[in-house]
Amino acid sequence: MPKETTITDEEAILSIRAQYHFRPAPEGLLAWDVRRLVRLSRALPVRAVPLAQIAELDSVHWYGHGGVQPTVRSIVEHCQLMLAADLAYPIILDSAGRVMDGMHRVSKALMQGATHIDAVQFGQDPMPDFVDCDPDTLPYDD
Repeated sequence: MPKETTITDEEAILSIRAQYHFRPAPEGLLAWDVRRLVRLSRALPVRAVPLAQIAELDSVHWYGHGGVQPTVRSIVEHCQLMLAADLAYPIILDSAGRVMDGMHRVSKALMQGATHIDAVQFGQDPMPDFVDCDPDTLPYDD
């Protein structure tokens, strides 16, 4: 009989592609490592959030920072990420209810006609990993 393998939480987190949450601030562009956000939010309670409350749905969310432009190719890449998104994982909200991780899941839920999505929310925002950064120079997986 084959031995079952169990993936640990940390292995699952490490399997997440390197990505960042960006936010402009007076001190420059702030960036949070999404893998760290997942680690920090693991114990937070999960609740259903109405998609109507997700302000980022009406923003340029993926195209507001760095050199990425909304080309057909980049939109297709985001569509592929939406299709692959797993709605079993909650999105991560900051203390004000803004999405820090999970816009592909939010988009998939919207495309599927959902009215709510599971989310965790920080009571106090964690410190950013990078301050006054250039998104194009941050470390990404090859």
